[in-house]
Amino acid sequence: MDNKSLLQEIKENIIVVAEQSSPLGASLWRLFLEMHPADMADFFADIDHRGFRILFLALSRKTKVGVFQELPDSRKVYILSQLEQEDALAILSALQADELTDLFDFFSDQELRTYMNLLNQVERERVLALMKFHPESAGGIMDPQVFTLMQDFTVGKSISILQRLRPDKDVYQRIYITDENQRLLGYIDLQDLVLHAPEERISSFMKKNDLILPVSEDRDSVARQMVHYGLTNAPVVSPEGVFLGVVPADTLAGVLVEEAGEDVQRISAMTPLKQSYFDTPFFKLLYERSGILIILLLVESVSGVILHMYESTLGVVLLFFIPMVISTGGNTSSQTSAVAIQGMAAGEIRESNMFKFLKRELCIGSGIGLLIAIAAFIRVMITTGSYMYSIVVGLTLGLIVLLSVALGSLVPLILKRLRIDPAFSAGPFLATAMDILGVLIYCAISRLILF
Repeated sequence: MDNKSLLQEIKENIIVVAEQSSPLGASLWRLFLEMHPADMADFFADIDHRGFRILFLALSRKTKVGVFQELPDSRKVYILSQLEQEDALAILSALQADELTDLFDFFSDQELRTYMNLLNQVERERVLALMKFHPESAGGIMDPQVFTLMQDFTVGKSISILQRLRPDKDVYQRIYITDENQRLLGYIDLQDLVLHAPEERISSFMKKNDLILPVSEDRDSVARQMVHYGLTNAPVVSPEGVFLGVVPADTLAGVLVEEAGEDVQRISAMTPLKQSYFDTPFFKLLYERSGILIILLLVESVSGVILHMYESTLGVVLLFFIPMVISTGGNTSSQTSAVAIQGMAAGEIRESNMFKFLKRELCIGSGIGLLIAIAAFIRVMITTGSYMYSIVVGLTLGLIVLLSVALGSLVPLILKRLRIDPAFSAGPFLATAMDILGVLIYCAISRLILF
């Protein structure tokens, strides 16, 4: 039985499966427990609250912990309110401090007090300290529970400490080194403890950090720098240089996925969703998506005003080619801005090579404009047989393409300097601007050449 059929049958027999009150229920329950926690979480996200509660409460405590970490935040908040205190404590204790602080954003003040009281004093202090940092900063996404060593330790002593403490969290392959005041000095690789003699001091083979992240660094910048240096984790320090934690690989992957999703939504002229699609209220989606489209619709009406002003100039024949003029400008600007945004996100386009990029794009735009102009000239010539109309449309499209490339490459760079996400320059915003400019250029060239 494939997963889809299995989950459908479980969905239709939830109570029987949870109680294992029949051979079918026992069989389905056994197959359900063999599934990956992420698959279970996906199933729980798709069923109603009653079925979710019945099945989740029937799981063992260990399985509950694993599945809970994969659930959407809204489901986490709901199921915590349904758990016995011991189960809630086990789940909260298994979460890292940054995961806890993210989850606490969804709690009411009373719920927050209740769950904070479940945590032991040490974990509570870690969470409260972490809650001081902005959730979009390096401090907000770091893992503060990191094993460190001091520079004066010998290899033998370091191994002994590791064996005695048996850290609850995984020891990262890169172990960071501090002084007696917890200031970050460098790092060693885990295998260094095996390759060096027991009496050697760590300071003798300690390496310099490739990247040190200030605690206030924006998470977008954190992800970009870690990718640039090829790091799977990076240290976070206070303004005084005190070691606070690391941004690990799984957090990096999550940030990259989330930032990519937000950029796609910004490119589509939408405010990034803070919750998953199905957890976002219907009317919130309706308001945000329709609002910007109505604004763009009203702005686009400027094109109609321009066409009305030049109606006698264009005539019936030239009006026939307006859709071609409008679509070319929007398509070219969107294509160019996408190249610029991707290049900046990857760190390939920077302030140091900004003018080189602009020069290259203008050369490419000139070449594309020439080819588009020739293609348009031939198209209009075949349709109308008029050299003058062909020149008007061809020249217009050539200039529109060049202007679209210039704006598509320049606007994202300007927004970046203004600390505004460059993704806002792509999609409907720039396309609408080019629609208006394209119509204006078309009308102006028509009047210049034909009259």
